[in-house]
Amino acid sequence: MYNPVKHNPLNWGKDDDNTKEFKLDAVSLVIDQNYSRAEAAKNLGINAQMLGRWVQEHRSADGQAFRGNGKLTPEQEEIRKLKAQVKRLEMERDILKKRRHSLQQKRSKVLVYHPT
Repeated sequence: MYNPVKHNPLNWGKDDDNTKEFKLDAVSLVIDQNYSRAEAAKNLGINAQMLGRWVQEHRSADGQAFRGNGKLTPEQEEIRKLKAQVKRLEMERDILKKRRHSLQQKRSKVLVYHPT
């Protein structure tokens, strides 16, 4: 199916069009095969600045570069889970506080009948 956005020359070379494998191969040209960024980018038909970003991401990502949209690193996934757990525990705590306060109010209103 024809996609006018993808076939628009202004959108060619965008990050989302390039697979992880393509990016890793492009980075390998610069890092492993000692191509200049400009030369590698020209040969691949991509922007040299974009290739520079890929190289930088690859060097700083500890093997987690180019995960794709929505894919989290193990550390980010752990943080997400812990934040959800904290939120749940805070809600439980707030419910218990409200319940305790409500019980205290009811106790103070209870009249004790002492037969004389």
